[in-house]
Amino acid sequence: MNARPLRIACLQTRPRPDFEGALGEALALAEAAVAEGARFLALPEYCGGLRTEGAAVVPPTATEAEHPVLAGLADFAARHGVWMLIGSLAIPGPEGRLRNRSILLDDTGRIRARYDKIHLFDVALSETETYRESDRVGPGGAATLARTPFGLIGMSVCYDLRFPLLYRDLARAGAEILAVPAAFTRRTGEAHWRVLNRARAIENGAFVVAPGAVGPVAGGGACYGHSLIVGPWGEVIAEGGDEPGLVLATIDLAEVEKVRARIPSLAGDRPYRMPAGD
Repeated sequence: MNARPLRIACLQTRPRPDFEGALGEALALAEAAVAEGARFLALPEYCGGLRTEGAAVVPPTATEAEHPVLAGLADFAARHGVWMLIGSLAIPGPEGRLRNRSILLDDTGRIRARYDKIHLFDVALSETETYRESDRVGPGGAATLARTPFGLIGMSVCYDLRFPLLYRDLARAGAEILAVPAAFTRRTGEAHWRVLNRARAIENGAFVVAPGAVGPVAGGGACYGHSLIVGPWGEVIAEGGDEPGLVLATIDLAEVEKVRARIPSLAGDRPYRMPAGD
């Protein structure tokens, strides 16, 4: 089986409140990643900017055609000949609601895939820590599988991580890398981030690339960071910490086929009946 190596960088950025700050930090880390030999760069959820107002998420917003962060990252991808996962940007959607949109750029800066976050972060972590992403954001309704020269990528965003059937469907459709850009809260991250990403990798025999935003959010809240690159056997290959920076790894995508041959669970699902309710 031929090796299929890929140098990956998760760019662990801070949740900046404006386009200019978000783009500046992303480009600085992207330059450092290219200098380290990375050919696939992945950014966190809301890497185009994030603010909160009470329980609501209020990121800076622009159309794709006019989005300065998208334009700046597309230019970078084209100049350096690298693929980039823009974890997500806030894009105007129908009925006055935003879309939390993940975008994959190829090495010419062209958009090759889009994914609108399906599962929105509506939670009450405590009496004082509540989030209602759906107050401003509308859900997507379609999964996305993106074809690249190095393999198939199944796209997702943050809270999707808690819904394993999405990843099962992506893996059964051929995904070898599961992308999980996130802005996990510090509280949920400490409890669940690592184990959930490892579980999605193990269940599906796939690499998980999970760039996470880190640090305080303007308006309230904080992001956990700890970006992860996880192998298909569930091993953590690389992990970030509590500060902005790079998380780098060289992976071999041939490992996906090896692991799936050893434990062929993707081909082993069987139908079953649930017991009748009372």
